[in-house]
Amino acid sequence: MKSETIKLQIGDATIKLPASTVVQLALASIIGQIAPVQIPAPSLPAGVPEVGQPWPGQGGINGGLVAARGDVPEHYLIIAAKDIGDHAWGGYREESKTTSKTDGKANTERLCNEETEHPAANACAEHQADGHHDFYLPAAAELYHCWVNCPEVFTQDRYYWSSSQRSAYDAFLMDFADGNQYDDGKANELRVRPVRRLFI
Repeated sequence: MKSETIKLQIGDATIKLPASTVVQLALASIIGQIAPVQIPAPSLPAGVPEVGQPWPGQGGINGGLVAARGDVPEHYLIIAAKDIGDHAWGGYREESKTTSKTDGKANTERLCNEETEHPAANACAEHQADGHHDFYLPAAAELYHCWVNCPEVFTQDRYYWSSSQRSAYDAFLMDFADGNQYDDGKANELRVRPVRRLFI
């Protein structure tokens, strides 16, 4: 006995399907609307603390996963457990090549190798915790990443320097109270918080 078919025509295309298949598709659609499929939220890999929580042995707090960009692979951003004081950015009236808004590590390496003193970057590069000595002054986008993920671990009433220069006179800063980024004179002393990368 030949099974019953249903012919569907959309424009010039014609599709013939067994009636039982059409019924199954209709039921699946109705059930999907009544009880939508629950997709579980992605879970953290084993041993990875929640964002904003201390990461034992890594020198600070889990700042969240950062997507790969350019030559930098995907990594977790580790935020130092505490601020390391107020420091001037340095190099007022001098152009620097530290214009990256995403790569604070490269910016910090450049600042530390320039003849002009850059106290904020130097303080971050000298920071050590849990045996790690690879901290740096975060770039503007890295500070914004921190604000998106865990602003509560930063002081809300102080501005934080980024390693991203805006001009010979100014560099970008982060306001963790409202998530805005501004620029300020490089000679001014602002709060500093080192970060490091954890590649997995």
